[in-house]
Amino acid sequence: MGCGCGGKNGGGGCGGGGRPEQPESLPDTPFEDAGSSSVPSQANDASDTPSEQPAAPEEAPKASLSLIASSVRKDFPSVSVNGLPIASEAIAQELQFHPAASREDAIFEACQALVIRELLQQRIQTLGLQVTPAAGESEEEALTRTLLAQEVAMPQADEAACRQYFEQNRTKFASAPLVAARHILLACADDDIDTRSQLREQADALITQLTSHPERFAALAAEHSACPSKAQGGALGQLSKGQAVPEFERAIFRLPLGLAAQPIESRYGFHVVMIDQRIEGRLLPFEAVQQAIRNELDQRVWQTAVSQYLRKLVGEAEIAGIQLEAS
Repeated sequence: MGCGCGGKNGGGGCGGGGRPEQPESLPDTPFEDAGSSSVPSQANDASDTPSEQPAAPEEAPKASLSLIASSVRKDFPSVSVNGLPIASEAIAQELQFHPAASREDAIFEACQALVIRELLQQRIQTLGLQVTPAAGESEEEALTRTLLAQEVAMPQADEAACRQYFEQNRTKFASAPLVAARHILLACADDDIDTRSQLREQADALITQLTSHPERFAALAAEHSACPSKAQGGALGQLSKGQAVPEFERAIFRLPLGLAAQPIESRYGFHVVMIDQRIEGRLLPFEAVQQAIRNELDQRVWQTAVSQYLRKLVGEAEIAGIQLEAS
């Protein structure tokens, strides 16, 4: 059983615990009646995540095309862009890239992506763009990149803007704190309530012994710990944030030096912990983070600019079957 401590040199190394974020459910975004025609009006924001929209959706694996095509249902909306219809087969294929809380939301997201893709392709054709793709880049990706570079203004953050952001977010730019710790893991399954109760009493008893005889920590770790770190007296080495499961990490970074008065409970059991050293994070100078700040600010500006550009394309187009926000 992993210990969740994230320690080095045989210290368990289970520091997981992160779970994929669930897709956010969209607000009600009704499609227009099939066959109706209207200028796009305000509904769901077509560019809340503009960083994902400019790039053309990836092609589905060929091996699954027949399965996707066979799943086409008649309840797909009839969507067109400047008179060119979006095929139901294309919607069915795109659907796999848009998990959502409901089928209606997923269909909306798939149709939205296809409409944006079609708008970009039509604009590329209007301008007659031609480009040689870079290594690992498809022709469509290269053309989209060229189009955005040509039509989306991209002002860059100057030093004054970077320094202002730095001063307003000073604590964000600091080196990570470190903790050197030892532990004794009394392992138990997460859902074994009876055993956990017994192990809590055992952990309390170990803490009582160590309060009087802290020099026995290594011996007690070798005798009782279920973590491989017991071979090093329970030593986990220096831990930084992100190396341990969250419940263990939150506790050890708040503890003072010395033996923890209470055991730490995690999904792996109970940990008797000794903090040997704390190295607090230090604030970094502006020069060390200036480029990172500029990249972050430039990315924000680019997202906003692309969002505005996509709204402009929507506003200038005749789109039927789906409502998108236009400028």
